[in-house]
Amino acid sequence: MKYILLGLFAVFSFVTPEVMAEDKFMGIPAITYTETANGGEYTVTIQILAIMTLLSILPALIIMMTAFTRIIVVLAILRQALGLQQTPSNQVLLGMTLFLTFFIMTPVFKQVNEVAIQPYLNETLKPLEALEAATGPMREFMLAQTRETDLNLFVRISGETIASPSETPLNILIPAFVTSELKTAFQIGFLLFIPFLIIDLVVASILMAMGMMMLSPIIISLPFKIMLFVLIDGWALVMGTLANSFGTI
Repeated sequence: MKYILLGLFAVFSFVTPEVMAEDKFMGIPAITYTETANGGEYTVTIQILAIMTLLSILPALIIMMTAFTRIIVVLAILRQALGLQQTPSNQVLLGMTLFLTFFIMTPVFKQVNEVAIQPYLNETLKPLEALEAATGPMREFMLAQTRETDLNLFVRISGETIASPSETPLNILIPAFVTSELKTAFQIGFLLFIPFLIIDLVVASILMAMGMMMLSPIIISLPFKIMLFVLIDGWALVMGTLANSFGTI
């Protein structure tokens, strides 16, 4: 390790500021800004860096700013209520949640495409202006799903003064939105849990009356819960309820 450090020191000792300034050591310039009719553009290197950074935070944006959180929590509670530990698997639940999220968010994504992406591609908006325009439809969606009490909570914690909900900054709106989504998801999950809990109680009471205390009630109640869920077309009801709960369809 000592010899490696000495070798690196010897290499960098020959790299003078003049050499680095003339780009003899670094073949690709880090930042190049070119003036254009619409304000200017950065070099491809910076654009690629921005795209890679956006891809790294894209999962967090999908989870925190869309319908993803409510759907995945409800489906996880539903699986627990049915008594199925690994069916459907986590991959299936995530896939169902992702595509249902895209279905629900399609009107919002269309607005973002119309007001931000297409004008930016047509070079009528600068990058920062396009980003600000894209937050408009997302802000409207999150405000429509956020409870006023949750929004007031984070406004009070932040200590900021906001004239109207539409002027709420994203650093306050996003945590308020996620809090409201978790609250709504648990309310829906509670309503889903009740009928399956009743089946478990009935089966447990019957087994106790028959003296079969050593037999697990879950083993007996599981087929009845699955049969009930299939007979009432449970998956269609759950998916439809989740989609309609956002009021964007």
